[in-house]
Amino acid sequence: MSQARKVLDMLPLGIRVELLQSAVQTDDVAEIEVTGRPRGFLAQTHTHPAQVERIEVVSGSMKVVMHGREHVLGEGESIEVPAGTPHRQIPLGDGPGTVRIQARPAGRTEAFLKYLAELCVTGQINRLGFPRPLAAAELVLEYGESGHASKPSLSVQRALARLLLNVARPRRPYAFVDEWDVEAPPVAVFAAIANARSYPQWWRPVYIEVESDGPAEVGRTSTQHFKGRLPYHLRTRSTVSAIVPGRSLTVEVEGDLRGRGTWTLTPTHEGTHVRFDWQVHADRKLLRMLTPLLRPALRANHNWAIDRAMEGLQPYAQSIAAVANTAAATPTRTRPVAAVPAVPD
Repeated sequence: MSQARKVLDMLPLGIRVELLQSAVQTDDVAEIEVTGRPRGFLAQTHTHPAQVERIEVVSGSMKVVMHGREHVLGEGESIEVPAGTPHRQIPLGDGPGTVRIQARPAGRTEAFLKYLAELCVTGQINRLGFPRPLAAAELVLEYGESGHASKPSLSVQRALARLLLNVARPRRPYAFVDEWDVEAPPVAVFAAIANARSYPQWWRPVYIEVESDGPAEVGRTSTQHFKGRLPYHLRTRSTVSAIVPGRSLTVEVEGDLRGRGTWTLTPTHEGTHVRFDWQVHADRKLLRMLTPLLRPALRANHNWAIDRAMEGLQPYAQSIAAVANTAAATPTRTRPVAAVPAVPD
């Protein structure tokens, strides 16, 4: 039996745990000895939802609080805590004591304790004996059924844990593909799309302000201030990463949103088929917080913004084409040929 014992040091929590018996060795009972003075979250009122816990004092003394009563235990005395009962264990006297604890059924007790020991070793327990926020969130999601703080309820704790992890860690990106036809030639449509500074003119009221360091070419950057129907404004910085004049434009985006957008233009009999591929992560904390709860609303917000693009791009591109046609029809002694007509700002 002694060969199966394993000691887990949890100094940040004030204890050392010796695994005496596992469920494999006994009739579905986990047995451990805890030496020290538990501190931090181990000293708080907690609940084991599905386990009966028998606590026996080996040395020293302790107080167990449950059902509104205090039970003081000395050496050789024990108490049983029914499953699902909120309780608190408080060491008494000076110096470390030792208690033997049996949990029935064993459940994931051993894995839970090993996980706590790992958190202690990796610095995920703070100086007060509480897990750091992300570690606490993972702990309650993974091992909440083994033991958890009595208040609030486990369902509320898990909901808060998921929300915290969603805010702190990137989720899967939003991926949008939007396509529509514009009754204007590709060269004019491309001129509008490639001129970032023109967006507040035709993509209204989405784009509020755009600044650019020059005409579209690989490496050029622009900054955007825009909004949707939801009550927030976003600011991004875009860098052109690929461009085929008159055909396609790709930008890498960072800021409140992070991702990649690609415009692809295809000639049609009536004008131009526009395709916009947009894959984006929401890096702004508010958006990351809202994502798991309001993903459908955020998608609807994108659809509303694209509807505004559909409304504004065609007349703007047609105005570019009209300017180019007028310039082409005006006789001049020398007229340079431009692959892409000038775009009105």
